[in-house]
This record gives sequence, structure tokens and C-alpha cells, in this order.
Amino acid sequence: MASTFKPEQARVPPALQLPSPPITKFKIGLCQLSVTADKERNIIHARAAIEEAAEKGAKLVVLPEIWNSPYSNDSFPIYAEDIDAGPDASPSTAMLSEAARLLKITIVGGSIPERSGDKLYNTCCVFDADGKLNAKHRKIHLFDIDIPGKITFKESQTLTAGETPTVVDTEVGRIGIGICYDIRFQELAMLYAARGAHLICYPGAFNMTTGPLHWELLQRARAVDNQLYVATCAPARDVGGGYVAWGHSTLIGPFGEVLATTEHDEAIIISEIDYSQIDLRRTNLPLEKQRRGDLYQLVDVQRSSSQ
Repeated sequence: MASTFKPEQARVPPALQLPSPPITKFKIGLCQLSVTADKERNIIHARAAIEEAAEKGAKLVVLPEIWNSPYSNDSFPIYAEDIDAGPDASPSTAMLSEAARLLKITIVGGSIPERSGDKLYNTCCVFDADGKLNAKHRKIHLFDIDIPGKITFKESQTLTAGETPTVVDTEVGRIGIGICYDIRFQELAMLYAARGAHLICYPGAFNMTTGPLHWELLQRARAVDNQLYVATCAPARDVGGGYVAWGHSTLIGPFGEVLATTEHDEAIIISEIDYSQIDLRRTNLPLEKQRRGDLYQLVDVQRSSSQ
């Protein structure tokens, strides 16, 4: 006898209803930035890029992973800022807050090294159009990799993993936040989709070994599996740096299509997001109604424990 099941059983707890965003169509700006050892220069440079993106019509601006510091375990403790201690202790986020307020835009502030007590985190701050810190995501999955003859890097030597998935309601819709290595874990993206995210932003810095093979592939997979938008923003490539980034900041649509991308040099990508495409794709390809809750389920531990 065939089993009977309800589609919502494939989600535990059931999927949240997709909220109606304040706007359904807007421009996003992805700022692929060169990063130097001069923090003050990096902050000024990032602000100029944010202003240029806003001038070109972007209502949401995204920065790269670790944009105020070289990407190295030696640099993280030196460049780390105490975000919760206020603007004097965190000039990088103070700039983001002021820029968001003056330009009346939402900023997904890439990530910076954060100091909290005796711990360091790789942290992304989201600011609303009033300059308020709307959310703070600490990288959940640390980049510990060892490919003989290619690359060895262990973030866990200096950084602590975050413990909380981050979904935030903004003036441009509900956004899920991941940082770089977080994109490899499809469960996190599924959780964000179940919580009603329209868009997932992944500031990231894939390297020259994994970037060519996996960077675009993972973005398209996260988008098409969950039928939502995925935006990534990387630092520009510095072949003389200790860590050489792949670049290729990209916007992916809910059908897995590449809407905008770039190569490895500095660039500001402006593209349009149209949330009506989410409804269209989910109507045409109703995956949510076809999941087999009698065979597999997604458990959102945070939501389950709060009920």
C-alpha cells in the first residue's frame, strides 16, 4: 500500500510562509574589492565602492569576505575589531553604518575579523537604511582544508565557529547570510529557504584550487535547489598576496541562471533582483509540494527547541 504524507512533513518545523517584501524589484551591487595590509585604506576604499554602487541605483550593497584585512591567520588577531563595543572599537562597521544611513541603502557588510572576549570570529554585519545593525552572522563552518601540493589553510587555528544561522528581514526582503565555506553545506541553505528567505548572500574568498571547479557550481546548486536568489561577493585577486582569491562575484537567479558575474579584477557589479521570479519558478516547478516527508525531513534545531 502506498504511503500517505503531507508536503509540510518534509519540513520540521513546517516551512514559514514566504513574507511579502517591502519591494519586489530592486538593484543589487556586488563590490569586488582589492584588499591591502592598510586597514584605513581598505575602509576608505570600501566606502567609495559602496557610494559608487548606490549612485548606480543599488538598494542593496554586498562586500567581500575579510575586506579590511589580509586573509591569513596571522592577520586576523591584529585586524580584529570588537563590534559590540561601539564605533571607536570598530571603525570598519562604523563606516558601514554611516554609509547605510547616509545613502539610505541596506548593506551586507562582507565580513571582518571580530574580537569578542578571548575569541575571534569571521563576522558579517547587516545594516539597514537607518544605519542600524540589523544582524550579525558569525561564520558557522570554518575553512579547514588540506589538499597536498595545492593548499593548506585552517581557520580553526585562530577563529571560533559561529553557532547561529542568520535570517534577517530588511528593506529589500528576507535575507539569509552565509560566509564562504558555509556555502558548501546545503542544509544551511535549505534551512534559510524553510525560514522564508528570498535571497542568500555569501561573502566569500574561494581560492585558486577550489574556485574554478566549485565556486559557481555551489552558487547555482544552492539557488536551484531552494528556488531563490544567491549573491556572492569576493575580494579581487592579488597574485602577490599570501592567499590568492578566485574572485568572480556573482548573482544567481532562482532557476539557477547566472544573472551577472565578473572575472578576478576589481569590479562593481550592478544587477536586478525581481522576487516575482521566485513565485514563478516555484509555481512552474513545485518542489515544495513534491517533497517526501515520509522518507526524509529537515530539522531546524533552533526553531524546534524554541517551541
